[in-house]
Amino acid sequence: MKTWILSALAAGASVLSMSAVAQSSAAQQVDPSAFIDQFEATFGKYEGYRRSGAKGICALGEFVGTADARALSTASAFSGKPIPVLVRFSVGGANPKAADNTRTQRNLALQFDLPDGEQWQMGNISAPVFAASSPQQFFALVASRQPDPATRQADPARVKAFNDANPEVLLQGKHFASQPVPASFGSVNYWGVHGYGFVNAGGVRQYGKWVFEPVGGVQGLTDEEAKAKGPNFLFDDLRQRVKDGKVAFHFNLELAQPGDRIDNATVPLPEGRKKVTLGTLKVTSVSPDAGGACLNITYNPMVMPRGVLPSADPLLEARAAPYAVSLGRRLSEGAKQQ
Repeated sequence: MKTWILSALAAGASVLSMSAVAQSSAAQQVDPSAFIDQFEATFGKYEGYRRSGAKGICALGEFVGTADARALSTASAFSGKPIPVLVRFSVGGANPKAADNTRTQRNLALQFDLPDGEQWQMGNISAPVFAASSPQQFFALVASRQPDPATRQADPARVKAFNDANPEVLLQGKHFASQPVPASFGSVNYWGVHGYGFVNAGGVRQYGKWVFEPVGGVQGLTDEEAKAKGPNFLFDDLRQRVKDGKVAFHFNLELAQPGDRIDNATVPLPEGRKKVTLGTLKVTSVSPDAGGACLNITYNPMVMPRGVLPSADPLLEARAAPYAVSLGRRLSEGAKQQ
């Protein structure tokens, strides 16, 4: 990890509560190989595929930052000049044959290729909250859903006991159940869920949580329309929309106020927080096949440019090692994504 990222970690942690910092340091307590082993035991092992977001497609895009963003952060992504972005859209879950026409998670992973070799990687999901608040809770959540070898189903009593003790893990699923099936990868909101800090030229820090919102608005399908679309419509739909120049997102930052939780991915910012548009991302092309430049990128959300700091959210620093383990396994198996 580069020294400037380590410095950013220390700076970001210093402005948060001592309890949050203690929780952050606990992120290292879950063995990354055990994490991936548990994913495979619960959701199945599909050789060559990502252990999460297996069904995906590569795309290319361009980002242009705003003057408002430059007032918040010195990050080179916000220079106002076009920045190339390596994009990956995917359907949530480990199954590369997951159906497109269900009320499940969609993912938008991005790599901004910045001047002087800097990069900014992020993973965004189609829910304002994550399914757990710490790596330990996430591991236990996945373990509680592991199928019984005899029934091939999770033990209902074990699931209920875990849910009762950890009610916040149900918030993400409730969100998906309340929303229609997205009409397109390009017509749904994608949240960062984690808190980040933005540092301007004067050293002023503003923390918040971001969301990518489609320029053309959110579009959903009725149950009848979703059924008619079938289980594999998203990739062709994306290619056509991009060809028509209709896939673009506003990169919006919701500004945190004193007392807001930014170190817990199960807690969104309160409604009505001021929102600043940091720039616009336009998707310009889509891979014609299962290859593409995003195939072997892990999209580690701890890779960020100068001018952006992580919060003390323990899930942030806990992601990098399991991602690396997953990548190593995929490469040894022969990486795939469709």
